[in-house]
Amino acid sequence: MDLAVNPPILPMLAKRVDELPAGENWVFEPKWDGFRALVFRDGDEILIQSRDEKPLNRYFPELLGPLRSALPPRCVLDGEMVIVKNDGLDFDALQLRLHPAASRVKLLSGQIPASFVFFDLLCLANRDLRSESFQSRRRELELLLSSAPPPIHLTPATSDRTIAADWFRRFEGAGLDGVIAKDPSGTYEPNKRVMLKVKHERDCDCVVAGFRWYKKGDRTLIGSLLLGLFDDAGALQHVGVCSSFTAAKRKELAEFLEPYRKDALVYHPWKHWAESEITADEGVKRMPGGQSRWSQGKDLSWEPLRPELVVEVAYEHMQGSRFRHMAQFRRWRNDKKPSNCTYAQLEIVPPQELAAIFPHGR
Repeated sequence: MDLAVNPPILPMLAKRVDELPAGENWVFEPKWDGFRALVFRDGDEILIQSRDEKPLNRYFPELLGPLRSALPPRCVLDGEMVIVKNDGLDFDALQLRLHPAASRVKLLSGQIPASFVFFDLLCLANRDLRSESFQSRRRELELLLSSAPPPIHLTPATSDRTIAADWFRRFEGAGLDGVIAKDPSGTYEPNKRVMLKVKHERDCDCVVAGFRWYKKGDRTLIGSLLLGLFDDAGALQHVGVCSSFTAAKRKELAEFLEPYRKDALVYHPWKHWAESEITADEGVKRMPGGQSRWSQGKDLSWEPLRPELVVEVAYEHMQGSRFRHMAQFRRWRNDKKPSNCTYAQLEIVPPQELAAIFPHGR
């Protein structure tokens, strides 16, 4: 490729804030929950690049034709690939697309096709737009994509804080991750957290049924805690992990959890996971230490604990029966019984059709 902005390039990032910023000088967009990607086009040549600079073309062949039809011959755009199912975003379905077998990719591209939602323009023809204001880049992006048919979309944007707050409340049920706030005068700064993001966060009490060692520390530091919730049948389901501890906290946790390791597997509800071999069968429920396409050879083996401890964690939202992102440790709940840690405590947000945030006819 021979563009004014050539690959690879890292996307601009956002830092988290607790609420929508005050004042009038902001542009707000929905925060999509998909695969962040940059698209480079130079004539017939197209590259879909992931946020960690990896090519994604082979996993999403159904998008190459629409991109050639909708985009100008020479350009670079920033956006998010998503899959919409049942009026909501389905991140699990998106993960399934990263399959090593070409035949599987071809099948899934027909069964669960992806869409592209664009929200920035870095290059057009021979012009590098990164030094221009976001307001100017957005205006040119709107001209480019105003009549683009699905699966190519232009993300909604507003300068009205009331509308942004409404998006934050209403569209969570459709799988949107929150709201992004951008400075209309801001330039495009790769790999810098200059945008703001407001994401949903709630509290939940979980059973701590295991842990993973930290990658450093020679089995003296805790890496993450494995969390569980009881379903309606009384079975303890693995719902995710909490991590992001300081070094001092990792050491403290290792000492605190040591007594709960004794005889942990004798009556452990996940005993069959610990005793079974890791399987590559897509139809088998992955155990907490199982490998996935995202683990890329990491050691995900886990240590069981007697499921007697309850922890309060903060989480953003659920993806099916699990936390979509890593939960954050809040405090131990010695006043709660593990049996009280059920799915019933979770807030369920009704789905909102994605069509509600796109203009009619798109």
